[in-house]
Amino acid sequence: MSPQTTTILGLVVMFVVATVLPLNMGALALAMAFLIGTLSVGMTSAQIIAGFPGDLFVTLVGITYLFAIAQKNGTVDWLIHMAVRAVGGRIAAIPWIMFAVAAALTAVGAVSPAACAILAPVALQFARAYAISPLMMGLLVIHGAQGGGFSPISIYGGITNQIVARSGLPGHETMLFLASLGFNLVVSAGVFLAFGGRALLGRRATAPATDGAGAAVTGLAIAGHGTSADASLTPPTHPQQGGLNLHQGATLLGLAVLAIGGLAFGINIGLLAVTVAVALALLDPNEQKGAVDKIGWSTILLVGGVVTYVGVLQKSGAIDSVGQGVSGLGAPLLAALLLCYIGGVVSAFASSVGVLGAIIPLAVPFLQQGQIGVGGMIASLAISSTIVDVSPFSTNGALVVANARPEEREGVYRRFLVYSILVVVAGPPLAWLVFILPGWM
Repeated sequence: MSPQTTTILGLVVMFVVATVLPLNMGALALAMAFLIGTLSVGMTSAQIIAGFPGDLFVTLVGITYLFAIAQKNGTVDWLIHMAVRAVGGRIAAIPWIMFAVAAALTAVGAVSPAACAILAPVALQFARAYAISPLMMGLLVIHGAQGGGFSPISIYGGITNQIVARSGLPGHETMLFLASLGFNLVVSAGVFLAFGGRALLGRRATAPATDGAGAAVTGLAIAGHGTSADASLTPPTHPQQGGLNLHQGATLLGLAVLAIGGLAFGINIGLLAVTVAVALALLDPNEQKGAVDKIGWSTILLVGGVVTYVGVLQKSGAIDSVGQGVSGLGAPLLAALLLCYIGGVVSAFASSVGVLGAIIPLAVPFLQQGQIGVGGMIASLAISSTIVDVSPFSTNGALVVANARPEEREGVYRRFLVYSILVVVAGPPLAWLVFILPGWM
């Protein structure tokens, strides 16, 4: 049996076993990466370990550690209170604010994982505070980040346009950006309606009430449209609005440093988050006890193991072999659809930019024949390879899962996994139908 076939069968076995048995898929993936990598692919242990996503590991540890501290000292509660006041208590507006901010950040040049790393923890705190589906909140952050990610001045957009130019194909930079933004916006609207958005339309969070002595009563009352407070919801507890204490002020400063350093200066957001978290812990060591325990270790093992196995899969040549076979088909429309599927499936576990760099050149031969519009093909490949970043094995999806509460994490992971499977199955053909079949440019 060839190494390509062995690694693909190993991937199937890994998913089946981890689904049937209560095993962490990441641990299973590491074991299979070692066995198949050494026995079938001929890799050394060092080569296998080199596929472990060290940068993603540090990012997940740093972000979940920092926001565990921010949650523990009340800073996140304060942020939630201020944000709800800013939207006039309209709870239904909160997910769309997250979408818009994520899209704006990536459109002006922030990398998608950095935007999600900053917004996902806060978005999930909103979800917990106001009984919003954490799946919906997390997905709107990710889809927003992907929607803005192909502007001409963005990271994804710039790299994709460079790949297109090097391949000798005409560029359609504005079309690519609008196609990605529009597609993710429509998908987000569907997510909003499917996961409880309609029920949020009539809800408002009122300002803090006062007791008989005029003192503020912490917590926001959540009221239905024209009705009394909804008894099914537990109002969140917010800090008194007399001002921030020293630790909360320092935490806000630390979050600002994280955002500016990661988004404006391109500093590694994982290392920066760890540094800020350690500085805050040193400020009050006793208060921050237990924050390390809230790091999403099981999610980190899951993602790290699966991504390591995908490295073995790529080293075996399985992905290149399949891609070259597809590009050699005599039917351009069918080849285009299959390339979109390959981009979506592989990108659910690997770097989206790396996948685009490999997939676009494979499409060049039949694009040069003029049978398929270049702009539509590039937009479809870009969307298919990035919309799947909702996968819990990608950086963005993993950040959302890792920031869920420990008791919710398994459920959030499974819902993200089911949703990402649906996206992998339905996303590429939808993009193909919208952008390739009509013959866009």
